[in-house]
Parts: sequence; structure tokens; C-alpha cells
Amino acid sequence: MLDKPEATTQRLFFREAVTRAVREEMTRNHHVMVMGQDVGAFGGSYREFDGLYNLFGPGRVRDTPVAEAASIGIAAGAAAAGTAP
Repeated sequence: MLDKPEATTQRLFFREAVTRAVREEMTRNHHVMVMGQDVGAFGGSYREFDGLYNLFGPGRVRDTPVAEAASIGIAAGAAAAGTAP
């Protein structure tokens, strides 16, 4: 019988898992960007995007105004231009 490798798990806070997944995707695909309120240098309201601004810069981690309709317009325009907000 073949020995199966031990499965390993790592406990993370939800925000840590979000940060890791977004960082992995942004590293893999240069068209992916993050946008939202306080996601830039502040890192998000729960710090779920902490460090991404320093890694990817203001071109890919963008703060948006406190206006949901404007955010939808920004995202639609960014998607039409070839990015993946």
C-alpha cells in the first residue's frame, strides 16, 4: 500500500485568507486590481488588504469615493479597459 503524505492545515483568520488569496491572484495575473473604500495605504477597514498597496502600488490598489454608484462606474470602466477589478 502506498503511503499518503500527511495533509497539513493552517489556521488563519478570514481576513488573512482573503489577503493571501488576493495577493496570489494579483501576483499571478497583472490585470487584477483591488478597489474600494480605504483599501489603499490603510489596508481596508479590517486590514484585509494590508500590505497590498506597498507590493502593487496605487495603480492596482485603488481607493474609491464613498459613493457606490461611482465605484460601479469605475469598475465597469476598468473592466472595459482590460483589467479585472
